[in-house]
Amino acid sequence: MTKIVFLDRKTIGPSVDLKRPQFPHEWEEYEKTAPGEVVERARDADIVITNKVPIDTDTLSQLPKLRMIAVAATGYDIIDVPACDTANVAVANVRGYAIQTVPEHVMALMLALSRSLVAYREDVIDGAWQRAGQFTFFSHPIRDLADQTLGIIGYGAIGESVARLASAFGMRILIAGRKGEDVVPEERTPFDQVIRESDIISLHTPLTPETRNLIARDEFTVMQRRPIIINTARGGLVNEADLVSALDAGQVRAIGFDCLTREPPAADNPLMAIADRPNVIITPHSAWASDTAMQTLWDQVIANIEAFQRGEPVNVVTPA
Repeated sequence: MTKIVFLDRKTIGPSVDLKRPQFPHEWEEYEKTAPGEVVERARDADIVITNKVPIDTDTLSQLPKLRMIAVAATGYDIIDVPACDTANVAVANVRGYAIQTVPEHVMALMLALSRSLVAYREDVIDGAWQRAGQFTFFSHPIRDLADQTLGIIGYGAIGESVARLASAFGMRILIAGRKGEDVVPEERTPFDQVIRESDIISLHTPLTPETRNLIARDEFTVMQRRPIIINTARGGLVNEADLVSALDAGQVRAIGFDCLTREPPAADNPLMAIADRPNVIITPHSAWASDTAMQTLWDQVIANIEAFQRGEPVNVVTPA
């Protein structure tokens, strides 16, 4: 009988109906699994489900029965895909489940930071309204999204959805070409121009060796519009220490980050030292996690497993 091991059940919210495959199987699940526990727990598994538990070459070599890894996410940088390909282990991810929840989170961050909502909320709590002596007060800038320029870096399904929502707010949209490209497609804008001209920059690209530190000190120095930086994609796309320096220098006016280089963040993460600033919003990698999106994600995980079991695999990722 096919054995399925789910390594990190706690990464899927309690609201989700965790239905299981329709074919006969043995099911085993763990709330969370440390990297050193994977081999022991998955030794007899035919199929492993993981959201954030990494499976590297060494681990894979000790799982001779393994035939499939079902990634309960779109990003699969935790998996050594070339090693899986060599070992004839299929890797399938989920796709398209977050095209509502992540863009809505992006727009919420844009609105909150453009309109200084956190800063005004803190002022009201501190009694500033009562002390103002009139119906309102003006302690922080408020900018409409309309007519601001939004630079989108990474234009897959989520980037496209962000562009649609932003267009409805009257924003000017720039879609970035690849960094370092001399010639970009007609509908794209050179990366350097997007960095220079954007009032808000939103990241929607995977984390790869080429995109790590995609935005760092050199990029911050040429930002002419003091943009808001939004990252709901992957930690590591923006150099975090350089970002803090850019905020301190006034090169960036605000940030909204849903993902950090290490999660949960280490005590010495530079962004955590500024998390209480009114122009900083850090959310705990929750942009993807609406109830609807999580259920859609899980349903697709099971559909991927059932398709693989039928010999008709879908959403299979291949080595870069």
